[in-house]
Amino acid sequence: MLTSFSNQTFAQYNNPYVRIAKIVIDSTQLENYRAALKEHARAAVGNEPGVITMYAVYDKELPTHVTVFEMYADIPAYQSHIRTTHFLKYKSAVKDMVKSLVLTDVVPIALETKLK
Repeated sequence: MLTSFSNQTFAQYNNPYVRIAKIVIDSTQLENYRAALKEHARAAVGNEPGVITMYAVYDKELPTHVTVFEMYADIPAYQSHIRTTHFLKYKSAVKDMVKSLVLTDVVPIALETKLK
């Protein structure tokens, strides 16, 4: 189910915390990883008011290379997120699937979305 967002939805967050995760997955665990990530993202966005966006994509040429764009209302929302049951379940499930993880905090320039 897609949700419609207006540009004003993002504008209500004065100081969002935005992070990009670059992840390399063990190729033999790729489908298991994708399933775990989908479940986690659905739970985070669906259950946590401070989780604004969680987009996950993989490189078309290198499907084991996953990028996750995460946006939280603020740093406390992120700190709350990493203590949730679904996050801890995800981390436990994927710990042996992840070959590398690079987390980068970023500052938004433009956050525009149109989903219908």
